[in-house]
Amino acid sequence: MDAETPKAAELNLPQAFLLLATNDMNGKPEVPVFALRTTVAGAILAELDLIGAIELQGKRIRATGDAPQTDFQRELELIRGKSRPHTPKGWVGMLEGRAVVQRVYEAMASLGIVEHVGEKHLGRFRAVRYPEKDHAPEAALLEKIQAALSGPPSELEAPDTTATDAGSDAGTSDAASGAGVSEATKVGAGAPDAKPDSKAPDARTIVLIALLQAAGMLGKLFPAADLTRATELSKDYWPSRAVEDELRMIRLAEQEAANL
Repeated sequence: MDAETPKAAELNLPQAFLLLATNDMNGKPEVPVFALRTTVAGAILAELDLIGAIELQGKRIRATGDAPQTDFQRELELIRGKSRPHTPKGWVGMLEGRAVVQRVYEAMASLGIVEHVGEKHLGRFRAVRYPEKDHAPEAALLEKIQAALSGPPSELEAPDTTATDAGSDAGTSDAASGAGVSEATKVGAGAPDAKPDSKAPDARTIVLIALLQAAGMLGKLFPAADLTRATELSKDYWPSRAVEDELRMIRLAEQEAANL
């Protein structure tokens, strides 16, 4: 890895997820497109949460008073500008899309991690793929995740959230005391710190594990790993839970359409 190529820790969560969810050789997603787009949207929320730009208050997401530098300023301003806050699932539905995914891919292409490759289809259409160009960032991510999954289950500390439902976009008003993740478990104002033990996984790795599990990618990447604890983690962390809820709704809609 040369000096200009970012290490795994420097990749934001949408980049890290896309890198792991994309076939290294042909640049095609390893999950259905709808799952890829939905999880990227959830990863954007997780990234903003991790850096303390947003927080879950009761059942709704609100921007904090902090304004850290982020690659997702556009999404942060959308959240900040909404007069009526939305649930995590609501925001996942609003943020997911082809253009967002392509923007994350192109950012990695500009860093030399993946390569922008265009393919002609039927002589008219042009399908863009992003095969891997530099394997070092992905290798570092895989090593960190493997270490986290290989450690004692107690090392994976799930976020402590008081919200009981991240999926419903309607209903009662938010309680002022229902702020999502407690200060004792945050990185800045975001996701929880890992345990002080130097061998414990860092918060960014824990959140990435939750997102991969929600998308159905973790078992594909680590088929021999015991994913019981990771499954518990993905259910406890509100961005990954929002991804699961949205994917469940999409699959149910597809099943109903198929039965018509």
